[in-house]
Amino acid sequence: MSATSAPTAATETHAPGGGHYTSLGLDNRKVAIWTFIGSECMLFASLISTYLIYKGRSPEGPYPHEAWTNPMTGEVFKPILNIPVTSVSAGVLLLSSLTMVLALAAVQNRHVPKRTSWERILGSSKIWLWGTCLLGTAFLGLQAFEFTSFVHEGLSIRTNLFGSSFFTLTGFHGAHVTAGVIWLFSLLAIDYKRGLEPKDSLIVDIAALYWHFVDVVWIAIFTLVYLIK
Repeated sequence: MSATSAPTAATETHAPGGGHYTSLGLDNRKVAIWTFIGSECMLFASLISTYLIYKGRSPEGPYPHEAWTNPMTGEVFKPILNIPVTSVSAGVLLLSSLTMVLALAAVQNRHVPKRTSWERILGSSKIWLWGTCLLGTAFLGLQAFEFTSFVHEGLSIRTNLFGSSFFTLTGFHGAHVTAGVIWLFSLLAIDYKRGLEPKDSLIVDIAALYWHFVDVVWIAIFTLVYLIK
């Protein structure tokens, strides 16, 4: 009895797609991405804390929300943060979370019959992966525009404490978005090469978890850095 049950138990430890189940019944790849996200939360918590500690301690401008006049030259610097542009980029990133959810649902329901044009659109993982990639790229383009305009207005990473903490925080987030866009393009390439099937839903789900994480981090940054004076 025990001789026949042992191989069965061993087989059940293997998850579809090459993964393994932990003793809690979770796929080890999903445990890994949650562990990674937990460590990333600590990283961004430290970066945000650093920004808040140094907030308002720069002896010289430009400042995020207040105008500043250089006492040496008399040059006037307006508040540096551009809330309307950043609001658009925040909306773009939030919309990309929706398209990522639709991409995952399309992969999970690949073999469900589609009778109408709308159902075929909803069931196309390529459309929603393309949408997520393009929205992520648009966010990076807006961030590049913001950084460039700040430098032209006199704020760089070496200008003052605000510039150092701001560019470090938002730059790290931009690097994470860039990694996410590359990840999504790789999924799109797999979808074109062989098609993403329901058995691949876990790898899309893991990418979606990462993408939602960078979205949530941006909501925290947008609120604490841009909206709260």
